[in-house]
Amino acid sequence: MARQKGRDRMKDRSEVWEHFLKKETPLVLRAICKYCRMEYKYNPKKNGTSVLWGHINRCRKYPYNTPKDSKQSILSFRGAKIGDGTSNLTYQKYDPASIRKALSFMVIVDELPFKFVEGVGFRQICNVMEPRFHVPSRITVAKDCYQTYLIEKRKLKNVLKHCNSRVSLTTDSWTSIQQINYMCLTVHFIDNNWKLQKRILNFCLISSHKGEEIGKEVEKCLLDWELEKVFCITVDNASSNDTAIGYLRRKNNHWKSRFLKGRYLHMRCVAHIINLVVSDGLKTMNESVNRVRHAVRFIKQSPARLLRFKKCVSEEKINTKRLLCLDVPTRWNSTYLMLSAVIDLKGAFERFSEFLQAFYDLTLRVSGSLCVTSNLFFDELVNVALLLKELESSEDFEMCVIASKMKEKYDKYWGDVEKMNMLIFIAVVLDPRYKLDYVEWMITQIYRVDVASTLITNLREALNAMYEEYRGFSSSDVLKEEAGIIK
Repeated sequence: MARQKGRDRMKDRSEVWEHFLKKETPLVLRAICKYCRMEYKYNPKKNGTSVLWGHINRCRKYPYNTPKDSKQSILSFRGAKIGDGTSNLTYQKYDPASIRKALSFMVIVDELPFKFVEGVGFRQICNVMEPRFHVPSRITVAKDCYQTYLIEKRKLKNVLKHCNSRVSLTTDSWTSIQQINYMCLTVHFIDNNWKLQKRILNFCLISSHKGEEIGKEVEKCLLDWELEKVFCITVDNASSNDTAIGYLRRKNNHWKSRFLKGRYLHMRCVAHIINLVVSDGLKTMNESVNRVRHAVRFIKQSPARLLRFKKCVSEEKINTKRLLCLDVPTRWNSTYLMLSAVIDLKGAFERFSEFLQAFYDLTLRVSGSLCVTSNLFFDELVNVALLLKELESSEDFEMCVIASKMKEKYDKYWGDVEKMNMLIFIAVVLDPRYKLDYVEWMITQIYRVDVASTLITNLREALNAMYEEYRGFSSSDVLKEEAGIIK
């Protein structure tokens, strides 16, 4: 009777079958070790290959295993420190679990694709370094990476739970080339050792950029991390973020550790405001900037043109090592770098570039992520206001028009004192180098007398309210709860 045709049997993908033979019996399949002839029951629908790998790691007749127990220590020079008075020779145990942990760490830190571990070259070098270790598949490595994430998440959650300080959040959302919406939420806090920490809490998909959706996603993340001691949330100036903060402020009213009833929860991104201010000013000089941009692009598009340009620089005896750089039109500070490079090669834009220098310095100071910046940018912020005030009365008509447009955008965010977040001033007041008198004096330099008086009054009220808020934490029970002692 002819054998009925059917679907071909799937090829075994696991490398463990290089060490085992399959034996079919009427009741069950069996896997037989090629070295010691040990038999194991095997059912591809119920059992994996973990038992078989475990046998290979301890099989005494497997040629790459040590004659004794595989957990026996072996001599090694790894971990030795030269010049510290200790012996250079040490010992090390074969631990496949530690190797898998290190492998997942490598994939995460070096941002490698999971399929990297299935590459022929990588498997070859692993076989040379440690023949007893069997490189896992990309699916296993992905699971190991996820387990690493869960472990690190538990550690960070414990740190945040026992942290004595409040936390600040920053969030942003964008759309990828594939038209997929993403959102990132980052936490900033001072740990119990007085060190600034920055951690990404969530990087996730969102259905849309609507404020309500963003607010719900942030709330969901905060509930997952059990975070209630939120000081403020920094966002850019999109209208949807106003809606998102409004949603979170309503939810914040139900949190036990809310700060001043969410009065200063909304912090507008200073770097984004500076970008909007300068972008409005650049529109006046848009034609000139475009000419520079097109000239730089024309030169850099061809290696021959770039080489000829360098030759011209040499012939003109221009003493500079700077090269032309093309800007990104949506990022004004890259436009500054482009114009600044052009100045060394042609002096036509010198005055305009010096004008942008103050905004560039301010952007650098407020964009730092390795140190606290809230108390650093106040001087530059005042300098920018004074510069705009001075240029508005300039005899240069073009600069006067530019300054007027930029001042209009500046006043939109920092001109209405009733809408300003007092925390940008309080951070400077708490800096012992400046204190309250200095801040009040600087406010009088950049605002009209009536506006300055109102702003100073609001600042003093905010300071008193903050003091009363923290004075309520003076009882021992509350202090212990803030420190995470009471569970």
